[in-house]
Amino acid sequence: MNLVIFGPPGAGKGTQSKFIVNKYNLYQLSTGDLLREEINNKTKLGLEISSIMNAGELVSDNIVGNLIEKFISNEKYKNKIIFDGYPRTLNQAVNLDNLLNKFNQKINLVLKLSVSLETVKKRILERQSQENRKDDNEQVAIKRYQTYEKSSKPVLEYYEKSKLLKVIKGEATITEINSEISGIIEAIKG
Repeated sequence: MNLVIFGPPGAGKGTQSKFIVNKYNLYQLSTGDLLREEINNKTKLGLEISSIMNAGELVSDNIVGNLIEKFISNEKYKNKIIFDGYPRTLNQAVNLDNLLNKFNQKINLVLKLSVSLETVKKRILERQSQENRKDDNEQVAIKRYQTYEKSSKPVLEYYEKSKLLKVIKGEATITEINSEISGIIEAIKG
């Protein structure tokens, strides 16, 4: 099973992804983690990514697509991937379908964590103090949320047309969200 977990930065995608990974023996593909790994390794690409992210912009589809293809082409991860924070645009969704098809895979489920801007701001500030992530501050959080909201509508419609989209109230407790996600996955697995 391959699935996508969707929501603005700070919605809890990482937390829920870890739960799903552990419970269903999947591998988390977090574009944020892939991008931060490049930054931490201080590669030329990492420096470029850092300046883009610090400005609150989205990294280009080409950069992200190449990082993702390297991951999904590995047999170890075949049909065992949870995509955390990707795709964010319609173009990325179509590219992801094409990439997965190239490696005889597909998306089985799309989960959207729905949260308000106020909740995102609160969570980002908490995360900043706990994890000391440089890309976490209120101004960047607001810009990233607004960018996400604007670009996500066509993607959500794309997955809704495919009958893959399930919307979850991301304002609930972590345990309540875990339970709802488990119910959805169990129903799909049959």
